[in-house]
Amino acid sequence: MSVAKETTAAAPTPDAAALEVDRLSVDIRTPEGTAHVVRDVSFTVRSGETLALLGESGCGKSMTAQAVAGLLDPVADVVGGEIRLTGSNLLALSAAQRRRLAGPGLAIVFQDALTALNPVFTVGTQLAEPFRIHERTSRRAAKAKAVELMERVGIPEPRSRVDAYPHQFSGGMRQRLLIAMAVALRPSVLLADEPTTALDVTVQAQIMELLRDLRTEQDTALVLITHDLAVAAEHADHVAVMYAGSVVETGPVGEVFADPAHPYTRGLLDSVPGGQNRGEPLRFIAGSPPDLRAIPSGCAFRTRCPLARADCAAHRPELQETGQGRAAACHYWKEVAHA
Repeated sequence: MSVAKETTAAAPTPDAAALEVDRLSVDIRTPEGTAHVVRDVSFTVRSGETLALLGESGCGKSMTAQAVAGLLDPVADVVGGEIRLTGSNLLALSAAQRRRLAGPGLAIVFQDALTALNPVFTVGTQLAEPFRIHERTSRRAAKAKAVELMERVGIPEPRSRVDAYPHQFSGGMRQRLLIAMAVALRPSVLLADEPTTALDVTVQAQIMELLRDLRTEQDTALVLITHDLAVAAEHADHVAVMYAGSVVETGPVGEVFADPAHPYTRGLLDSVPGGQNRGEPLRFIAGSPPDLRAIPSGCAFRTRCPLARADCAAHRPELQETGQGRAAACHYWKEVAHA
């Protein structure tokens, strides 16, 4: 089959999905066997909306983002599904075509700004690079745009600091620089992978406010990868909860958090400190996530689930509608919702 020549995603209509992930599956080859790190993941995010991918470490959130961005390691392979950016299937494009979409179509903000920024180049050089590559601007004009970007994301004295190196900035300022690089070409979709990791609470709030402002200003679709329920509750419109590489519940974040329909989602919410009386033990989800090279049959959560029964081991539950715009992958979601 010939590869489509179209490499520029069309501008989405107001009601169209900016990003559609349909039954995406990713495997990693290891010496001990194949790890099924992403299994049949599906979600949709529209322009101007924020979708939070939520779950414990190792549940497949970051691997999903890397697959969408085309940044998987050589040992990882997309083995199924589609990734559509404003209607165009990214997996049908060549590597060169994907690179041309990186920036104007889709961009990513990594969680570790110090390693994501190149230590041997000034921040101005790195911020100017998207304009030099995609817009063929002159060195002088690209540097001027880099200064504008620094000012836009709240870097103090950008003109005097454009020739500084990454190590000369604080952690919060480096994260702002990463965001500036990501939004330089006004992408249709922005992936933010744990963008506030290792930052203090005040700086976390500033970074999330910056992302929200940029999303609103540019009408960008934001996919927020996080394990922080408070961040998801405050900043996301919709949530997709992941466990063992699969999405187990989706819906508007307020509705899902107020009335979860999957026992894993309820377990996460019950584990948040603050709801217990003084002196009561903290609640937690018993056990550990499964080895992704040997995921249990049926429901992957059944070994930790208080509602697990015989058919949970026999049949893997599919996402099913639990309400308007909501779905959960649980045979007994009605019991969870009415608990």
